[in-house]
Amino acid sequence: MEITPFRIDVPQADLDDLRERIARTRWPRELPGVGWERGTPVGYLRELADYWRDGFDWRAQEARLNQFPQFTTLIDGQEIHFLHVRSPEPDALPLLVSHGWPSSVAEFTQIIGPLTDPRAYGGDPRQAFHLVVPSLPGFGFSPPVTEAGWGLPRTVGAYAELMRRLGYERYGTQGGDVGAGVAAMLAGAAAGAVIGIHMNGPANYGTADEANLTDVEKERLQRAAELEAHGTGYLTLQANQPSTIGVALHDSPVAQLAWIVEKFQAWTDPAKALPEDAVDRDQMLTTVTATWLNGAGAASAQFIYESMNGPHAWSLGEDAPEVWEGPVVPTAVAVFAADLSIRSGVNQGNITRWTDYDTGGHFPAMEVPDLLVEDVRAFFAELR
Repeated sequence: MEITPFRIDVPQADLDDLRERIARTRWPRELPGVGWERGTPVGYLRELADYWRDGFDWRAQEARLNQFPQFTTLIDGQEIHFLHVRSPEPDALPLLVSHGWPSSVAEFTQIIGPLTDPRAYGGDPRQAFHLVVPSLPGFGFSPPVTEAGWGLPRTVGAYAELMRRLGYERYGTQGGDVGAGVAAMLAGAAAGAVIGIHMNGPANYGTADEANLTDVEKERLQRAAELEAHGTGYLTLQANQPSTIGVALHDSPVAQLAWIVEKFQAWTDPAKALPEDAVDRDQMLTTVTATWLNGAGAASAQFIYESMNGPHAWSLGEDAPEVWEGPVVPTAVAVFAADLSIRSGVNQGNITRWTDYDTGGHFPAMEVPDLLVEDVRAFFAELR
């Protein structure tokens, strides 16, 4: 039951080792004219790696993250790292916010202030939240798991226990990607405690009504077909051979960089040509660095394997409705420009709010934080 204060303090030797490994990268020859269609281009990656080695300041990012109160606690044999940022407003609503893959708690640094202290940001103090932001097991600053079985369901159970341990008996949930599954499943794992679910860009769990799609939804359906045909190699590999790719991600920082940056390019606002056009370059590299320093590349691949093959698997087929088992509570869905969600395809649960945005993407807390904050505030304003 012990909750221990935590502060990020990466040994200098680890940072020196990172720079040395980047410098020793053996670069492959790049085919001319292929761009991003075959993955992360070598030329772009080399430039980014050079900046990561010589220009990126981890200590500055470390200090920024350490401005937020952080803790660890042991649940079900696994140490869980989390931010716990209480609002100065006494009647604030507790909200558990979960990141997805490939990400970490660093994703949320721009929304923590406005959500916890709206008064200081020109907002309504009645819309304040106490935030609990855990690092998924094996991700970010949660240590790699030491046994099999740590997929989505076990994680959700751990988060329900975390909220009980913090004394929160009534709260909301928010998440995207894996975090959307966490947000939804917590309503079942913490029956009676979760008052509302807010998610951004969930996958389509049902079959979309293709006869009645809007032009925007038709375009999303086309992009979804392209993703299924050409963009799921990362998922297939991690869902089947996580130990194989885990070796490369654990040994080579540039392999880890290419693995994550490819998804930042593919999943951020489609109007942005390069990942750093959508997400600040230093913030993107903070996610990559946190993943590298803690061995989260290999550990998160194992998490994907467990979640794709265990109970409540992310099959996006016949097993997917299990995500919604448990009490049906009000649910909000925010769909940003790069997302593929179609209203008639997300047909489980009790969706009371659906908002389409023409900007942003898979990482709205980093891409369009103001829009995400306003959407979260508006949804929970009627549930408090």
